[in-house]
Order: sequence, then structure tokens, then C-alpha cells
Amino acid sequence: MSREKVAVLMGGRSLEREVSLASGERVVDALTSLGYRVLALDITPELVETLRAERPDCCYIALHGKDGEDGTIQELLEFLGIPYTGPGVTASALAWDKAVAKRLFLENDIPTPPWVTLTADAFKEAGAATALDLIPSVAGDYPLVVKPAKQGSALGLNRIDEASLLAEALLTALGYDDAAIIEKWIDGPELAVSVLNGLGGIEVLPPVEIVAKSGLFDFQAMYTQGETDYFVPARLQMSVFAEVERLARKVHELLGCRDVSRVDMVVGADGTPYVLECNTSPGMTQTSLLPMAAKAVGLSFQDVVERLTQAALSRRDSGTNFNTGV
Repeated sequence: MSREKVAVLMGGRSLEREVSLASGERVVDALTSLGYRVLALDITPELVETLRAERPDCCYIALHGKDGEDGTIQELLEFLGIPYTGPGVTASALAWDKAVAKRLFLENDIPTPPWVTLTADAFKEAGAATALDLIPSVAGDYPLVVKPAKQGSALGLNRIDEASLLAEALLTALGYDDAAIIEKWIDGPELAVSVLNGLGGIEVLPPVEIVAKSGLFDFQAMYTQGETDYFVPARLQMSVFAEVERLARKVHELLGCRDVSRVDMVVGADGTPYVLECNTSPGMTQTSLLPMAAKAVGLSFQDVVERLTQAALSRRDSGTNFNTGV
């Protein structure tokens, strides 16, 4: 007997389209092997019509980037009354905007590197370009990281070591979003800490330590096999390891995440873990970090997909996933 019908949403028109398609194809294969009736759907103008006609039992969100992680697709699915995997509208929107998330971290005693956020309008309408010399006094001295406030897969991210490179890095970041974050570069191990919700509550998976051969974990290092070395679990002192797990759990709860999240951190020279951001739709590709962490505790790719799918289906049965029954 075939199992429930699951629509896998993938692709879309974000800059992470190809990554999303790779994630979605792996999820489709896993769900098919688990016996579900699977409907693979790209994000097109026909999406709503297709979902209403097919009436899937839930949607598996394998989208990355704008419209897939920022609460847009989540709100649409709630309007349609279709349960879905991953965090809800509010958590998605909060995590997607790194500048807002960092303010929440700061207000809740979660260490995060000092930073400045500048919008395109601040440059165009208020002359922010005349105050770039003040950035080191707020965000710290060079090196700094410049990145879009709302973007994934490290797109538009640059490390800069001197003031002469700042303007160009800002232009690059603002080419991806209407706001840019200028953040203190923290030297130390970079970590990805995945969190899953299960029957026993929140489960923090082993931190993955990321060592990019180029020294910068950018888009190329992320998705090109052989460009980055990974260590699972991360090579940390026990006290730091425990603090990393505590912070990942706290961020997951603070933002209101459910099902899954991935909290990215860097450990400073003094052993302090600094939270960089939270990802609410972690990649599921061959080089992605969530499956890597799950494997370290004996969870196969299919196990993770099954857990997330069952979480969505449980909300269908309880009616707690969405605000309307349309």
C-alpha cells in the first residue's frame, strides 16, 4: 500500500536555484525509496493551481534563498492549508534577515561578532558613504567580512583586509540585497551546528568543523567537492563543545524554529563561540552539512527526510500547522 502524497518544492527563481534543485532531487529519491507518492514541483505561476488539484498531504520544502526561506512560501502554504516541513513563517523571516537576527542574539546574550548594517537607501538618500571611515570603531578593525543581510550560500560574501577594499565589497553585497552587513572577522574554527526536533525534544547534532582550503567558506568552497575539509564532530575542547551545543539550542528556540535549523558559528581565540546566523532550510546536497552531521549519529539521509516529513504530517493530523483551513 502506497504512503501519503508529498509534494517536494524545489528550484524557484532565487540565486540558489541550482542548489535547491540538487537538494530536491535527493529528497525526491529518498521519499520514493521510503514508499511515499512523490510530486516534484518547481516554483512556477502554476504552483497554486497544481497544489489545489493534487491535494498533497504535505509539502517538503527543499527551497533555498529568497521566497523559499524568508517566509514567503510558508505563508502561501498556510493560506492553502497544506502542512510543510521546517520552521514556520515568523522563524523563517527572522532567520532570513541576518541583521534582525543578530540584534535578537545580542539582546538575548548570544555572542555574535560586532557589526554594522547599511542599506542601499542609506547610501543613496543619506550619504552613508561619507562615514565608512567610522566602521572600524563600531565593527572592529580589519579584517572584516562584508555580506548581504538577506542571502544564502555565502553569495556576495567577501573578506577584506584593508579600508581601500571596503567600497567595492559593499557594492558587491548590495548587488545581492538592499542591505549589507559589515562584520568583524573572527579567526578560529568555523562550525555548522544542526538541530532537529524529535519525539524526545530538541536534538543538537554533532558540530561540523569547516576548513576551506582557500581560507574562506564561500559559494565555491561550499559546493565544490575537494575544496573544503570537514571534521565531524568538530575538534573542540569539551567545555567549548558543550557551549556550542547550548547556543545552537538557544538560537533554535529563540527564533521559534521547529523541525530543523542549522546554526553557523565561529570559535574565537579565547574559546568563545560566536553565532553568525541561522539557516532554516539547510541544504540536502551531496556536500551539505546537515546530512553529514546526521550520519555521525547513525541517521541516514532517508532517516532525516522521513523525520521531517512525519513532523509535517503530524501537523496535518493535529491541525496546528496553519492558520486557515482553505
